[in-house]
Amino acid sequence: MKTSQDIQALLTNPEIFEINRLKAHSDHRYYQTLEEAMNKSEMSWRQCLNGEWLFKYSENVATRPEGFEALEADCSDFEKILVPGHIQLQGYDKPHYVNTQYAWDGHEELKPPYIPVKYNPTASYVTYFEVPAEWNGQKVCISFQGVETAFNVWCNGEYVGYSEDSFTPSEFDLTEYINREGQNKLAVQVYKWSTGSWLEDQDFWRLSGIFRDVYLFTTPTTHIEDLFVKTHLKNNYQDATVEVEFNVTGEESTIVANLVDAQGRRVSAGTCDVIDGTATLSLEVEHANLWSAEHPYLYELQLELKVNGEVVEAVCQRVGIREFKMIDKVMCINGKRIVFRGVNRHEFSATYGRSVTKEEMEWDVKFLKEHNFNSVRTSHYPNASYFYELCDEYGLYMIDETNLETHGTWQRMGAVEEKDVTIPNGRPEFLEIILDRAKSMLERDKNHPSIVIWSCGNESYGGENLYKMSQYFRDRDNTRLVHYEGVFWDRRFNDTSDMESRMYAKVPEIREFLDNNPEKPFILCEYTHAMGNSNGGMDRYIELEDEYEMYQGGFIWDYIDQALWSKDRYGNPYLAFGGDFGDQPTDYNFCVNGIIYANREVSPKIQAIKGAYQPFAIEVKDTGADIYNKHCFTDLSEYVIKWQVEEGDQVIASGETVEKLAPLSKAFIDLGINLTSSSLEQVVTVSVCLKEATAYAEAGHEIAFGQRVIEAVKEEVKREVKEFNIAEGDVNVGINGDGFEVIFAKNLGRIVSLKYDGVEYIHQPNLSLMPSFWRASTDNDRGNQAPVRMAQWKLASLYAFHENMEINRRVDGLEVIFTYNLNTMPVSHVVVKYFINSYGQIHVTMSYNGVEGLPNMFKFGMDLAIPADFDTLTWRGFGPDETYADREFGARLGTFTNKVVDNVAGYVIPQACGNHTGVRFATVTNEEGKGLRISGETPLSFSALPYSAHELEAAYHHYELPPVHKTVLSINLKEMGVGGDDSWGARPEECFEIPANQNYEFSFVIEAAK
Repeated sequence: MKTSQDIQALLTNPEIFEINRLKAHSDHRYYQTLEEAMNKSEMSWRQCLNGEWLFKYSENVATRPEGFEALEADCSDFEKILVPGHIQLQGYDKPHYVNTQYAWDGHEELKPPYIPVKYNPTASYVTYFEVPAEWNGQKVCISFQGVETAFNVWCNGEYVGYSEDSFTPSEFDLTEYINREGQNKLAVQVYKWSTGSWLEDQDFWRLSGIFRDVYLFTTPTTHIEDLFVKTHLKNNYQDATVEVEFNVTGEESTIVANLVDAQGRRVSAGTCDVIDGTATLSLEVEHANLWSAEHPYLYELQLELKVNGEVVEAVCQRVGIREFKMIDKVMCINGKRIVFRGVNRHEFSATYGRSVTKEEMEWDVKFLKEHNFNSVRTSHYPNASYFYELCDEYGLYMIDETNLETHGTWQRMGAVEEKDVTIPNGRPEFLEIILDRAKSMLERDKNHPSIVIWSCGNESYGGENLYKMSQYFRDRDNTRLVHYEGVFWDRRFNDTSDMESRMYAKVPEIREFLDNNPEKPFILCEYTHAMGNSNGGMDRYIELEDEYEMYQGGFIWDYIDQALWSKDRYGNPYLAFGGDFGDQPTDYNFCVNGIIYANREVSPKIQAIKGAYQPFAIEVKDTGADIYNKHCFTDLSEYVIKWQVEEGDQVIASGETVEKLAPLSKAFIDLGINLTSSSLEQVVTVSVCLKEATAYAEAGHEIAFGQRVIEAVKEEVKREVKEFNIAEGDVNVGINGDGFEVIFAKNLGRIVSLKYDGVEYIHQPNLSLMPSFWRASTDNDRGNQAPVRMAQWKLASLYAFHENMEINRRVDGLEVIFTYNLNTMPVSHVVVKYFINSYGQIHVTMSYNGVEGLPNMFKFGMDLAIPADFDTLTWRGFGPDETYADREFGARLGTFTNKVVDNVAGYVIPQACGNHTGVRFATVTNEEGKGLRISGETPLSFSALPYSAHELEAAYHHYELPPVHKTVLSINLKEMGVGGDDSWGARPEECFEIPANQNYEFSFVIEAAK
């Protein structure tokens, strides 16, 4: 590996993807004694090399520092870099985001397997190490847990080997190159682009470098190199056989095994002799505790490897006893139909990219469990080993996905077409390279009970090569099923996947499939695309779970926004997306589709998702609740039921109880609730909460809830008319009375002054309670071209003019009626009637007669800007997070308070946010408690934000939003749903749209907040 030509030839040869790399094996840990293994202490046979390394950046292979690997090479001009980590996040090269297109598209005309030559960032690393004295005479190897995308390795100037596949370990034997005494030089050269780059066209940032752990390791002369634990259930899932296959190197040996339960009690034991390097052990377990996401029970398999009666190695392997298979065309875990309530998870950190810390992984798993997720798809590559351990421990089903996506070779700008560049397809030169990736994943991960499905990769079309990969999975592991969505696009090898898997299929399409006696169960490997303000209509998919046995759930796209910390021109940090680093071509903000933000702050979307995924369906009745226990293995008695009755903001009755309800059963639970009529609205809430603390949440954490609303018994209140004065001039007409004044401008056709107790509330004349039909378009709106279709309504919101004004003096107040021409084609009008009574209450009615030929509206309502000091919002309606017409599920009816600025969601591109549905009343007040109160004759759709819709829409980043100078109240009859079936064409369900050919009218009241 001497010349640039040699390296370039290696990088473009799909049939050479490793040189001297060790065979993949299970990720078990091994120790010198069983006591060490049981204590889970640091491995004495492993030495971490993470830390500060010497580093040299080159723009391409040709300009790399030649000979840097030599022992005598002078590396004094090298800089320093942290390992693990991406070079692009440490000041070298730049992050580059693309989705399906390849990063070189438009720069160079390339076809597989060729890669850029002039621009191929090359990272040269050097570090020094000493071999521990206690390893004397033993083999010394090195493990790279993750390197993007290809690399060469040298030790003490000698060439060691080469590897591709960014997301599985690459290990090499250094024994013949090392010095046992003194310092050793390790040199690594990493290339951003290789043949493997054509296979890694995932929807993520193009980053490179040594981004996972690096360590030296040794093994005893006789060593358990690999073990494979399989579990088989019998006797109606009561008993089990634990079967273990071993590959052992070295001398003749014996394996002594003890299987112990979670309390440390031995439940089974056995011994086997190693013959010709292999051994098989079977352990019988009576009354086995089974592993599931609900009850992730783990046994420990304690192994001692003995030579001539002496222990030479010990292993403690966690074992989850479970069975996952197809029964009558339905996927079942331990004999029960499984429903995946899942999410796709990219490994991602706003600070570290894909070099995710253990703390971040732990946070992720706890968050998912806390919010009712039961499954994760590792989109679209194997994750760090520690994440699988966490899923085993906390209980999450996993689809483990091969590091393979070739989207850009067969789908261009939405068009699907098989061409000569489509890979892997049936091209023989790409068979072994993709099988190698599958083998590396399976062999490392095979002992994790959380993994129930192997996936052949993502969006790589179809063909014989992928079919052969699926057959490899089946041949090697008969305890799991195989997944691949791409057969939807290419049915030549339909048996590649054991289940029908689709992305973003609409509910009617799913029904059509399931209504036609399918041969396979159905899952959505990606659905409800969480880009920006999204996930509307997700409940329609959840309804399918109970309608079709062969509908088995799905995985939201996706878990976390892939946005990276950067700084604006003034040095202020912000979360950046595609194009912000000068990375072209790019797919801009299509990398930010998370249900949480990139900094792991929680998005308001999670409220609805937690509600949709709750494992108990609760319908509150008169004295109790109908409860459906969706769990497969957990009785309701493992939780506590809590209930309360609220009258207004006061809890007037409450209680809690523990009741039995078998898994997958429905029953009415009488809670002894006693309801009486009231002049106030009553809300009954029934919750299912954790009875005891778990690893992910405290006792009392709410898992599920249901509510029932009892309307107030309305009492007509007659009030005397107070003294007031009407003053009509040439230009204005006004009314004033005890503590209030309202003035209308005849020439402008709007309110120009609104005062309570001398405080002026009109802040901006063009937002002085004017008709509004526009919202700041969401990512989904832009994706389905809604702003293009509906642009007339933006103009109508900005430039409506009044054609007529009617003034009516009444004995009890002043009535002013404006008719507005909305400047649409064809022409449309709204009529706004104001009635101000003697108490200063403003009764507003807005009405519209439908017009054929106009596009739908975003919303139907009115906007009012008031001074920014009124910055505290209190509302009675659905909350506590934002809600929309198609995303109310998971929200509860109550009274909530926050700061106006807190309603600006952290969607990376500013857009519509902060809406609240079902609003009975809202107040916006200042520090002194003064402000406005808005209430509706029927519940409103309402928001209070520090920006107008047009300001939000004009900003491309949050730092581009203006300083806060106002609070904008949006008072609406309704606002269009946010949708979310996908973000590139799908519209909200028709019932959540606002057709302009229908009539609308609503009324509300504005008054001083008390």
